[in-house]
Amino acid sequence: MKRIGSILFNRVFMVALAIFLQLSWIFFTLYDFSIRFTIVDIGIRVLSYVVVLAVINNWSNPYYKLVWTFIILAMPLLGITLYAAFGRSELTKKTQKRMDAVHREVSACLKTDVEAARNLRKADPGVAQQSKYIHDYAQFPLYQNSKTKYYPCGEVMFEDMLEAMRRAEKFIFLEYFIIADGKMLQAMLDILAEKTKRGVCVRLIYDDVGCINTLPKNFEQTLSEIGVECAAFNPFRPILSIILNNRDHRKILVVDGQVGFTGGINIADEYINEKVRFGYWKDAGVSVKGEAVWSLTTMFLEIWNYIRQTSEDYLKYLPQMYNKKDCPDDGFVQPYSDTPLDHENVSENIYLNIINHAKRYVYIFTPYLIVDNEMTVALQNAAKCGVDVRIVTPEIPDKKLVFLLTQSYYEQLIQNGVRIYQYKPGFIHSKCFVCDDKIATVGTVNLDFRSLYLHFECGVFMYRSQAVMQVKADAVDTIRKSREITMGFCRNRNLAIRMLQSVLRLFAPLM
Repeated sequence: MKRIGSILFNRVFMVALAIFLQLSWIFFTLYDFSIRFTIVDIGIRVLSYVVVLAVINNWSNPYYKLVWTFIILAMPLLGITLYAAFGRSELTKKTQKRMDAVHREVSACLKTDVEAARNLRKADPGVAQQSKYIHDYAQFPLYQNSKTKYYPCGEVMFEDMLEAMRRAEKFIFLEYFIIADGKMLQAMLDILAEKTKRGVCVRLIYDDVGCINTLPKNFEQTLSEIGVECAAFNPFRPILSIILNNRDHRKILVVDGQVGFTGGINIADEYINEKVRFGYWKDAGVSVKGEAVWSLTTMFLEIWNYIRQTSEDYLKYLPQMYNKKDCPDDGFVQPYSDTPLDHENVSENIYLNIINHAKRYVYIFTPYLIVDNEMTVALQNAAKCGVDVRIVTPEIPDKKLVFLLTQSYYEQLIQNGVRIYQYKPGFIHSKCFVCDDKIATVGTVNLDFRSLYLHFECGVFMYRSQAVMQVKADAVDTIRKSREITMGFCRNRNLAIRMLQSVLRLFAPLM
């Protein structure tokens, strides 16, 4: 009874039930009218074609259009209702205006380093074009006076995160998709409590859906008591909203504007292997020191001021000087973020550009492999041209249906020369690309539709910095610990699994 009661009074259940009831009311009201009045039924069918035409002509991915077209035409009334609630990513005009205003404030603080751009063009014109794309469409500049460090697992990165927080003198900014109680969170809270006593400004952003089942009770009150300011992104409320799908999937820690961290690591014990869930949890992250940290700082402040509906002097968080000893010239570094609201798929295009310009190899880590036609063709074409394309996915999944969907893409890729591996020790949550010993990107972006099209994401693009070869070394070691998938594995699966995978492929953009 306690278990049943905990489910019934769980916030997820209550909110989901409220949304379901609203959808049901809309659906059955329209259904009742359509039965009573033939003209209403005809009107709904006509409307379904109009909606489909609108879907086809919008700027979204063709795969995404396909699934909504199928749902709307197969079940017009239900499809229209669902699409109106969940199918679009546009904000209301009022909200969009507020977000645009905050973005303009942030963009004004990001100055182009002309010398860095010129030096990169001399070093590698092809990579300079990639950097220009990030600058022009993600609006984040390229830096030279910055140093990077790659972390092949969460527990190693966590030690550096704690050490950076202990040295904080001015501010600590944290932005995470998942926060759960445990050793990791408590260790961080102990430091934050001490720092706020000393006048350090501490702010934390969490995604309300990502944390909906994981936050400790009275979490915001606890933070308030120790002096930490807190904000929830896109709160999960019991009302229909067209942006329920848009989540803040980023993971950012910035300390004093001197050092920043990002990658796949959330604040929960499985990410540092203090808690075993799916075998060994392999994650990855990167730290940045020097001028490039400013981009991570502004990413945080943009979301913070959007949520809190505030405006402030961003430049007061820009360090007066950087510790030159800690950030010698270490190649080129360009942190970037991606938003689902600007009709520009920055993260996917960065991945595609890396694949399309590869000459020798591309090694990829991703927990989910749910790719559209453009990504599939790019991977296949690179392999057909002799590029060594290797992708590592988990051996032990965190979501079984999503894992079956991931595996449904194996056969076509392997048949065209892409090599697929599954990480035998457990679950790989890393999101990394490394190419030709010179380019790497590490961040929060999975190879799935949600990361590429629906979530707020971030990453760090690097050229000839020390982290690039560190990512490669980790990729070689990880592949050695992984099982290569053969064509026989793909073709010898039983019929029931293959049929289920076919159905899952149809709804891939929604998973």
